[in-house]
Formats: sequence, C-alpha cells, structure tokens
Amino acid sequence: MEKQAIIKISNLKKNYKQGKDETQVLKEVNVTIYRNDFTIIMGNSGSGKSTFLYCVSGMDSISSGSVSFLNYEIADLKEDSLSTLRKQYMGFVFQQMNLMPNLNIIENITIPAYLLSKKKKTEIIENAKELMNNFNIKGLEKRFPSQVSGGQLQRVAIARALINQPEIIFADEPTGALNSTSGKEVLDTLTSCNDTGQSILMVTHDVKAALRANRIIYISDGQIKGEKLLLPFVEEKNLKERENTVLSWLFEMGW
Repeated sequence: MEKQAIIKISNLKKNYKQGKDETQVLKEVNVTIYRNDFTIIMGNSGSGKSTFLYCVSGMDSISSGSVSFLNYEIADLKEDSLSTLRKQYMGFVFQQMNLMPNLNIIENITIPAYLLSKKKKTEIIENAKELMNNFNIKGLEKRFPSQVSGGQLQRVAIARALINQPEIIFADEPTGALNSTSGKEVLDTLTSCNDTGQSILMVTHDVKAALRANRIIYISDGQIKGEKLLLPFVEEKNLKERENTVLSWLFEMGW
C-alpha cells in the first residue's frame, strides 16, 4: 500500500538576519513526511535539525519554499488560523516539558482540549485518565509537576500532546534531559503510540532514540544528506544488529 503524505516540503529555505548579516540555516530542503511513520531527524549540532522541526510545524516562519501540512500551505495561514491548526492537528513534546507548575498533572494534560473547546469537560477528563493509564502514570492526577520524576513528567507531556488526538506529534530532544531509565520509559511510550498508528517526527542526537524509528533523515549544513529506512522496532530483538547498522550509516553521513 502506498504511503500517505502528511507533510510535503519543497525548496524550503530559512535565513536568519542579524543586522546586515544573514545566515542561511536551511537550504533548498525537499522531503515528504508520511502518516504512521516514526521519523527521526539527526545531524550534528548547528546542522539545522531543530530549525527544520520548527519550520515544518509552523512554529517558525520560513524564508521561502513550501510546507504543505494536510494540504494547508503553512506560510499562507494567518496566526489565528495557524494556531487553530496546531491545536487541532499537532501535538508537541520538548526537552523542557513546559508544564504549568501551579496546575496539577491532570489539569496540565487537559489544557489543550479546553483551548480547542470541542468536547465536554467530563469527556476530556475521561480521555486524560485513559492516557494516564496507558502511559503508566495513573494515580498522579492531583500531584503537581514538582512532585513527580522527570520521566513521569515527560510522559505527562506526551499525554498532553495527545489529548486532542493530533495527526502528528513533533518532538524535540524529548529524552535529552533524562537519565537512561527515564529516557527508555519515554521512548517506550512514544513507540507504543506509533504502534497504534500515531505519526511522529522527532529530533534527537541519541542513537538509542533513533533505533525506535522506521526512518532516519540526516541533515548536514542545512541540507538533507541522506536517509535510512528501518524495519519496525521490536523490543530487544536484534537490537545490537540494529544499533550497529544505524551507527555505521551515521558515521557514513559524518555524524
């Protein structure tokens, strides 16, 4: 079956101006992101991978080119329309969880659903509780962010990202601030989401995270240098062989 595109990127450029100087961060990027894929973006520091993520999600403007999300041309949307598009169709997970410290866990998860205003409060709360149960954070509803672990907080952030049943999750280094145990828990959560059909586009520098992908895109100096397709991830099965394959390819890319 032919894959369905969720994002089509054509001739994407992103420049930053500082006084009279202009730095070209993304240079003629052409790539398609597909539904149900777990797509990883990798590259050395300063390669443009996070800028790419922000541009294709509409969180940052583009200098030229085209980013088509579900046939919406991102650059043509006014800010209020773009905000509605993000709330309805996109979920976001970052290295810094950006949870509201004065709200408890379930209140943090439900915020995007209340902002979208498409469901009744009782339904929103039930959906949040179901997500918490699925992600093994049940029982934390009344705790505040300062009262739970980093790994639990990141799973809360993933639940928040999923509360509106988005078409895609954008994730920027979601395991970057976590220890190996908490990082694995978060990757397990994202993998389980992808197993049920959730599309994920994630930036990472972590090889362990990259092993969860079925597609890795490598960015170098603002351009796509190559991509690697992988079979679906199976926990512990041929893991070392998978890691060796990915590492060998990354070194070829100049990682």
